[in-house]
Amino acid sequence: MNKLGLYIHIPFCASKCSYCDFYSFAANDNQINEYIKALIKEIKSWSEKCKQYVVDTVYFGGGTPSLIGGERLAEIIKTIYNSFNVGLDAEITVECNPDSINEDLLLNLKKVNVNRLSIGVQAMQDDMLKRLSRRHTALQAKHAVKLAKKYGFNNISLDLMYALPNQTIDMVLDSLNQMLELEPVHLSCYALKVEEGTPLSKQNPILPDEDISADMYNAICETLKKHGFEHYEISNWAKSGYYSRHNSRYWDLSEYLGIGSSAHSLFNGKRFEYSANINDFILGVKPIEEEHINGFGQAEEFIMLALRTSKGINSFEYEQKFNKPFKPIAKALKKYIAYGFVQNIDNTWNFTEKGFLVSNTILSDVLTSVE
Repeated sequence: MNKLGLYIHIPFCASKCSYCDFYSFAANDNQINEYIKALIKEIKSWSEKCKQYVVDTVYFGGGTPSLIGGERLAEIIKTIYNSFNVGLDAEITVECNPDSINEDLLLNLKKVNVNRLSIGVQAMQDDMLKRLSRRHTALQAKHAVKLAKKYGFNNISLDLMYALPNQTIDMVLDSLNQMLELEPVHLSCYALKVEEGTPLSKQNPILPDEDISADMYNAICETLKKHGFEHYEISNWAKSGYYSRHNSRYWDLSEYLGIGSSAHSLFNGKRFEYSANINDFILGVKPIEEEHINGFGQAEEFIMLALRTSKGINSFEYEQKFNKPFKPIAKALKKYIAYGFVQNIDNTWNFTEKGFLVSNTILSDVLTSVE
């Protein structure tokens, strides 16, 4: 049977972080209940169309899924089990913020086979967390991770942000080292991007320049390598066996079904998305088919995503998948080998860590060579 990833969007937050431009907002209890009713109804409606699939990953993203509490999340997960053929070894992830992790949440999630938590820590200095409008402290983050482990959650991913306002390399490494003391098996490390229209953008923050940001990235790479983490995607590191199976399917264009406001899907050869409007979703407005960004086809999208990973692109697999020649792409990539940005081993092409830093520039060049 074909495998399918399931993404569930929970758009609620206790309050909006200053840098965030995702579809999320603070909501009242009634709105949350109405949304969950609609979510359960929509999950059930997909059951018949997915009979030929085994769901091997489920991911609750947001927003802050942990905010709605363990009982509500358990109700949604039970609906998923009743509506889909969920694999026995399915990876089931719930995104959490430290301030909404408690014993009730963890007990309920454990009962419905949630086996992976992604915790948004971001930094380990309280003044920096306040600057980002995060609701938790560093101490709360440490307590949340320790509590999760106490209840048997060992597959834990932590988020770290760098290139923050007035941040130094020492501050980044301090946050990283404090996180490593908590013994996560996965880390996602992202440079801050100030999005237009966010509260942070209106503050005109002073950010580290490109050179310092690159030094921060290199320091993160070196530190995590020393601690036994594998750098498997440009912003993601994991201990062996703990790659995010769900996120990996986005990078190799495997099928996934997204349900909820603003959720996207790649399913049955089509891309579609739900409206980024909670009222539309509650009223039952169905998703609409997407157009490819900038006219990109699947081949271009595959190159752009696959080169973000350590796995890279095998030329023969590419030609079989898309019935297109890889030779022009190889020619475009080859000139970056001398700079140490790209490597080719047994017809598999991928960026080096040095190449990850300039990946956008290289990709702009490579994508023009696609026939």
